[in-house]
Amino acid sequence: MNVAVIPARGGSKRIKRKNIKNFCGQPMIYWPIKKAEKSNIFEKIIISTDDSEIAKISESFGAEVLFKRPKALSDDNTEISEVLSHAVTWMTENKLNPKAVCCIYPTSVFFSTEDLSKGFDMLNTGKWEFTFSVTDFDYPIFRSFEHSSKKGIQMFFPQHYHSRSQDLPVALHDASQFYWGTANAWIKKLKIFEKHSFPIKIPRWRVQDIDTHDDWKRAEFIFNSLKSNLTA
Repeated sequence: MNVAVIPARGGSKRIKRKNIKNFCGQPMIYWPIKKAEKSNIFEKIIISTDDSEIAKISESFGAEVLFKRPKALSDDNTEISEVLSHAVTWMTENKLNPKAVCCIYPTSVFFSTEDLSKGFDMLNTGKWEFTFSVTDFDYPIFRSFEHSSKKGIQMFFPQHYHSRSQDLPVALHDASQFYWGTANAWIKKLKIFEKHSFPIKIPRWRVQDIDTHDDWKRAEFIFNSLKSNLTA
């Protein structure tokens, strides 16, 4: 069984209730639920939440809430691997037989169904434990530096002071949109940023963290500007 798990706790701090806050005409969580539905990959779309309002709204959009996330897994310090391990273990113990499980963040509004399909296809090759969304940095990190009052300017990679940007390696970072994994990998809480994972590259213009109010405004502007392209 292919399953999407959307982790959506109720205790967001910087943007209150952000997982169900109105985003471009709908509660935020509506967008990843509908995108997951449209992909036609998943037999179940499950919400992992500790919050009854989030559960009710998610169910009204067609997602399922099969269990309540424990309080111990609902604070700021809980790693996503813990949340997914709990969800996949619960499904396994209740005979749902999950095979490919995709964690989709509730604020993921910029991924496409094509992105999901690419990740799913790569996971199905059997070569990888995880496939996940990534993008490249907009400036070469090997030319970066820090500043302190005691030491002044210091490059992190001084050996690249004279390097041309086109000669430097392309550095990638997590796009924080979706993470495909085998059920076994999630249950065992394997690390994602390892050799057993494959990156699904997404262009920078479709990657935006939504952690602050400034992030939120920027994301709405991008979403409204590109809405016709983001429905696929």
